[in-house]
Amino acid sequence: MRLVLASNNAKKLAELQALFTPLGLELVTQGSLGIAEAQEPFHTFVENALVKARHAAHESASAAIADDSGLSVEALGGAPGVLSARYATLFDRPKSDADNNAVLLEQMQGKSARAARFVCALVAVRSADDPEPLIAMGRWEGQLLDSLQGEGGFGYDPLLFIPSLNASVAQLSAEQKNALSHRALASVDLLQQMREVWHLG
Repeated sequence: MRLVLASNNAKKLAELQALFTPLGLELVTQGSLGIAEAQEPFHTFVENALVKARHAAHESASAAIADDSGLSVEALGGAPGVLSARYATLFDRPKSDADNNAVLLEQMQGKSARAARFVCALVAVRSADDPEPLIAMGRWEGQLLDSLQGEGGFGYDPLLFIPSLNASVAQLSAEQKNALSHRALASVDLLQQMREVWHLG
């Protein structure tokens, strides 16, 4: 069974393909099929993932999967949230990991509450008008650091400290991150739903 991934991220494709291979699913990116990215107009991870999955399914006439993920900081009311990838642009700064991290640190100045989490919503649909989309959520709890720590990963990885591991996400190996992350947690949930509802595997 072919599953269209509503992303052109090669790392995401490789990560998810390894997870879904046991179910007999072949993942292909929407870009390889000439499908443009969908708009993401909503305020929640679930809604944006759903619109991306439905768009990919509609354009490819096949089943599709999409994720929407980011960082949610309690002291900032959940921001940067769905705007995580372009958070700096809200403050007239360039869109980049470095600027996003710098802006976040500025917004957190003087705040003692540092609870934050990476959040991932994974959505799978059998068709564009599937009335029963599979929805899985993964949350990776941590604390925001006062400065960047670690060289690995990307995005906000150097700023999210995982107390149980005594390390920032950027200090973890790729294997550790892929096994423990918000996307890994959501993937495990989605795989189980696919087995139960789609009768795969």
